[in-house]
Amino acid sequence: MTRPADTSADVIIVGAGLAGLVAAAELGDRGKSVILVDQEPAHFIGGQAHWSLGGLFMIDTPEQRRMGIRDCTDLARRDWFGSAQFDRAEDHWPQRWARAYLDFASAEMRAWLSGLGMRWFPVVGWAERGGGSAEGHGNSVPRFHVTWGTGPGVVAPFAERVRAHAEAGLIQLRFRHQVSHIITQGGRIQGVSGEILAPDEAPQGARTSRHEIGEFEIYAPSVLVASGGIGGNLEAVRRNWPTERLGPAPKTMVAGVPFHVDGRMIPITEAAGGHVINADRMWHYTEGLRNWDPIWPNHGIRILPGPSSMWFDAKGDRLPAPYLPGFDTLGTLREILKTGHDYSWFILSQKIIEKEFALSGSEQNPDLSSGRWREVLRARLLSRGKAPAPVEAFKKHGADFVVADTLSELVKGMNEIGDVALEETHLRRQIEARDAQADNPFAKDAQLIAIHAARRYLGDRLIRTAKPHRILDRANGPLIAVRLNILTRKTLGGFQTDLEGQLIGADGRAIPGLFAAGEVAGFGGGGYHGYNALEGSFLGGCLFTGRQAGRSRAIA
Repeated sequence: MTRPADTSADVIIVGAGLAGLVAAAELGDRGKSVILVDQEPAHFIGGQAHWSLGGLFMIDTPEQRRMGIRDCTDLARRDWFGSAQFDRAEDHWPQRWARAYLDFASAEMRAWLSGLGMRWFPVVGWAERGGGSAEGHGNSVPRFHVTWGTGPGVVAPFAERVRAHAEAGLIQLRFRHQVSHIITQGGRIQGVSGEILAPDEAPQGARTSRHEIGEFEIYAPSVLVASGGIGGNLEAVRRNWPTERLGPAPKTMVAGVPFHVDGRMIPITEAAGGHVINADRMWHYTEGLRNWDPIWPNHGIRILPGPSSMWFDAKGDRLPAPYLPGFDTLGTLREILKTGHDYSWFILSQKIIEKEFALSGSEQNPDLSSGRWREVLRARLLSRGKAPAPVEAFKKHGADFVVADTLSELVKGMNEIGDVALEETHLRRQIEARDAQADNPFAKDAQLIAIHAARRYLGDRLIRTAKPHRILDRANGPLIAVRLNILTRKTLGGFQTDLEGQLIGADGRAIPGLFAAGEVAGFGGGGYHGYNALEGSFLGGCLFTGRQAGRSRAIA
């Protein structure tokens, strides 16, 4: 193995995902010399953010106001803190980060991003509608702003700035460099060392080799870790699983993020003095599909559901309110795991799937990723009785879908792919009871009431919520059942940091020269979400923490 000559810089950034790119761009703007290292190839730039839908949590925006949404910082703060439920002594810095992000998201954030060329789909999404309490979890109003161009559209302006700084000689980009050690001496950060990995032309997001062809050491007085979470490492997810709060970890899960989101830098950074808090706080989805055309191992895709699909547990019992599609992610996860099984079912009609189903991810939304209105109209409003093409492809090819003309045929298909035999009479009774509520605007069924409420919002009525109808009426198209898997996604806890991204050790003291941003820092302070996320706050947290660290006065 070869060991390249020592190289000096002001800052070393570990991780070329969104948080690392934002920090590098900001540091380059300040004239700082930066070496950006990542274990993956150059075409993986952007990390998880590349694969995202590009949703951002913003407050009181022109997009909201045009849709008739009245939002303000005070309402958003009530929603955030009601969802976070901070209750630990170590939540001091997470709370400070949460307040700082809310101020940012209601003021400077949109103008800053708009100045970089970013634009947003005019219909603001209403994610995580909550558990039914005004003081508890959930968004009181729609706040999910989907970026034109989706995840790649969020990454692009920062990747372009980094490349411009690289051409100017301020930033060096070193891909296939795997950090294994943060070098310290006398309690101060000196740099990083690790292995040079063999070139790999695997498609973006796919698993790459770990074949080592050399070693490296790089020196700098500051190191910024922006290496992401653990969602691609199912062993680490299970090791940190909050059993007392959510129940036993699922035996079977699908991975909602690439294999390289492995948490490798967490113990390496701990060895340098970093202090992880809230490791048991995590965010996983209940509407996961096994990808019929996978990119990474065990590749899962999440359904972003509208409110109309009927939700049943593995035994065929309908989930009670507030465990409705799109309302309370972790509450629903806990309810599902109470059954002793790790999957559940949607039952719906063709009319529901064509209007309400969307799939998370840039590659599953080519119309939004294109940034072209014509493509959006063609895919979502001129589809002639079909769902968007990626959804129809899953319906045709996906191992978790059953399509049938009658309930008897549907139940037969469900029993072929489920672990628990379902009884048609039991399902029919529940569906018919729901259908009897669908004929007028009055209802006692909590889900029908929620559907009527959703349709009072113009955005939902236009593109996200089907008109109430009888699911078993053949005029509404074939019946569809979807087996839903638990899908891993985000680490809510992480390294404790101050408001400039500097790591705070277990003794409460700042660690000179060591910084963290993005998911590895719990999106701010070691977990600025608390126990629950309001969506759009993952990319938002990467943007904000990367910006704060990149502008830090403490970076040499």
